Amino acid sequence: MKPPLAKQLLAVFFFKLLLNTGRRFVYPFAPALSRGLEVPLAAVTTIIAAGQFSSLLGLFSGPAADRIGNRFMMRSGLALLAVGMLLCGIVPQYWFVFTGLILASFGKTLFDPAIQSFIGSYVPFERRGRAIGAVETAWAGSTLIGIPALGLIIDHLGLRASFFVLGLLGGVSWLLIAKIIPEDNSEKKPDGQRTGFFSSILKLFQIRAAAGMLAFGFWISIANDCLFVVYGIWFEQQFMVSLVMLGFSTVAIGGAELLGESITAIFSDRLGLKRTLVVSLSLVIVAYFLLPFIGVSLSSAMVGMFLVFLFFETTIVTSFSLSTELMPGARATMMAGFYATSGVGRMLGVLIGSYVWELGGIKAVSWGAAGLSTLGLVSLLWGLKGWKR
Repeated sequence: MKPPLAKQLLAVFFFKLLLNTGRRFVYPFAPALSRGLEVPLAAVTTIIAAGQFSSLLGLFSGPAADRIGNRFMMRSGLALLAVGMLLCGIVPQYWFVFTGLILASFGKTLFDPAIQSFIGSYVPFERRGRAIGAVETAWAGSTLIGIPALGLIIDHLGLRASFFVLGLLGGVSWLLIAKIIPEDNSEKKPDGQRTGFFSSILKLFQIRAAAGMLAFGFWISIANDCLFVVYGIWFEQQFMVSLVMLGFSTVAIGGAELLGESITAIFSDRLGLKRTLVVSLSLVIVAYFLLPFIGVSLSSAMVGMFLVFLFFETTIVTSFSLSTELMPGARATMMAGFYATSGVGRMLGVLIGSYVWELGGIKAVSWGAAGLSTLGLVSLLWGLKGWKR
């Protein structure tokens, strides 16, 4: 007998927590990886950039999930996490670790569109925001739970132990998911909405609502990562903060993400997904614009950053919920396309953030982010004009 849907979603939360931790832990532990592998820090940041690039390959994993099945792709993602992390632990040399971390990162790329498609297939649209919002708290959970736990493991047992722990947990999850998630052939798609592999990808750009959502994800991702990549420099130069305070600010951002995901889970279905999305994105734009005025002291700057990430996380998680209904016959393709274009946006944001900072400091970065997010709002309104479920 299949477990109830609530238990399935709870298990999926744990699986996503592992995958998110596997991708995000490289950021704070980059210096430890650099020392442990005896390579320059730039070599570790190359791993981060390559991991972001893996989201582009997810554009093809979506149609595969729609044709082969969501559970198969979810299991594939967890298998890649297990294999990749175990490879890092068994052979702790740079190119093996590089390969292992990219495999683990690609595992998340396979898993995420499939689980969003699964939720879209089994959870009624009227409760979609609650389900996806609850599952997506695993993103904040990786910052608040996963990364601190790995920090303790690294401190007491060493870097290799952290790889083995993630690898073994990934392997156990690979075994468990077969008993928790329904078989792929039990999932039913709307009649007449099965599409071919490449035609599904083309429809992302042919269907107005889908194309508008892709553009929306692209613009807002550039904006957010442009700020995220320089806020540490801003805090160091203007407020002379220590590394401990920078670490505390990361926890504050994780708290903002958790609150944003919770707002989506609790309120978005009641207010309506479209309305919640437009309102939250508008608040993001206002928060970006006001950040230079708010950030006159360390405490007020942290409040400003908290508000930015609170409204941004509400926006992005609500957009997941709405996106699952834009192409009901190819949900995984739609979500993979959204992740891919957002991934391109994040890469561009990381690349241009420092240049914008040098050009005009926090004003140029935050006001530029407000302008880019406004383009995202225009794209969203254009795409959803006349759209009905």
